[in-house]
Amino acid sequence: MRWGRLIIGGMAAACLGRPLAAAELAVSPGGGKLARAVAAARPGDSLRLAPGLYDGPVVVDRPLSIEGRPGVVVDGGGHGTVIRITARGVAIRGLTVRNSGIRQEDIDSGIFADKGGDDAVIEDNRLENNEFGISLRGAAGAVARHNVILGRQDLRVNERGDGISVWNATGARVEDNDVRFGRDGIRSTSSHDNVFSGNRFHELRFAVHYMWTDGGTVSGNLSEGNEVGFAMMFSRHLTIANNVSRRDRDHGLLLNFVNDARIEGNVLSDGGTECGFIYNANDNVLTRNWFEGCPIGIHFTAGSERNRFSENAFVNNQTQVMYVGTRSLDWATGGRGNYWSDNPAFDLNGDGIADMPYRPNDIVDRIVWTVPLAKVLLNSPALQVVRWAQAEFPAVTPGGIIDSAPLMQPPPRPALATETAP
Repeated sequence: MRWGRLIIGGMAAACLGRPLAAAELAVSPGGGKLARAVAAARPGDSLRLAPGLYDGPVVVDRPLSIEGRPGVVVDGGGHGTVIRITARGVAIRGLTVRNSGIRQEDIDSGIFADKGGDDAVIEDNRLENNEFGISLRGAAGAVARHNVILGRQDLRVNERGDGISVWNATGARVEDNDVRFGRDGIRSTSSHDNVFSGNRFHELRFAVHYMWTDGGTVSGNLSEGNEVGFAMMFSRHLTIANNVSRRDRDHGLLLNFVNDARIEGNVLSDGGTECGFIYNANDNVLTRNWFEGCPIGIHFTAGSERNRFSENAFVNNQTQVMYVGTRSLDWATGGRGNYWSDNPAFDLNGDGIADMPYRPNDIVDRIVWTVPLAKVLLNSPALQVVRWAQAEFPAVTPGGIIDSAPLMQPPPRPALATETAP
């Protein structure tokens, strides 16, 4: 009898100690109901929100799935962060999240995956009128995808937050989001090995802004009508591939202290100032990119060294390259250079490589860049003589960009799906 009581007691204890199965819980709208539902839920539960208005702020401090249908709105009332995630493995889906506070120092956000919120999944949401749309700060492995983010328009640009802010979130993925207004589309700071792919950016300062972020991939994104498309700064070992910048007002691609990066298959077109600006960036590979229809194709300056250029296309830029240094730099790699739409070259042996090297700039260009007032003399006999002398006696040409193996035909223009995005 004693052993029987022990066995029954042990079975009861085992049953009581077994975790209860996760449940799906219906939540109705109303003041404070979402916060109370989160507080009452067990780890692993799913909260299904009925259409209607819910109040923020809400702190999700246990692994839950919170899902809504069209018509579900979580409103922060203009104070603080609307939804803050502090537990691992939280999923937020299908919500409209709006009206955070506007304190940048507190990073007031629509949805904030905080330290401890590793592997959060934030997808298929609409974020409106928040200081920051989505913030991933210390949340390793977090994912933000298929969200529509409409930032603030009632503040000056520097007073607005970013659409998606990534800080110290190693391995975060930001994919297939549509970001408009606010400050920067994605700003990544002191984070590593992130993937930013398939996003669309409009009417922002910078579409993608990297600071001290190493080892990441930026691919298949579209920047249109922003101040700068892809602004990469103080970062190493990046892959920047198959992106599109069109009609960005200053630079399509900006590299500032970017080293050991691979920049490949990007289309940078119709910019207001420069398709590309490269400043003190070293040991990078630029290949099969398309620079088209800008006042300056690439502005290259400030000690950038050991960069390798090949099979890029420079098409119908007013000035293909602006380089004011004194060194001679050969933009050909492995016997293959780049295509220059203004190069009146011949190819007598039919190997696809022009018979003569190509210099995108001459002495007169350097004079004008150094002394802008010299533009008034561009059509003067004196400068015409200088140009004639340089053509007849190439040895007098100072240092600058030279393509020793220019291509007769452009490489295939990258066919990128993002170019056809609305």
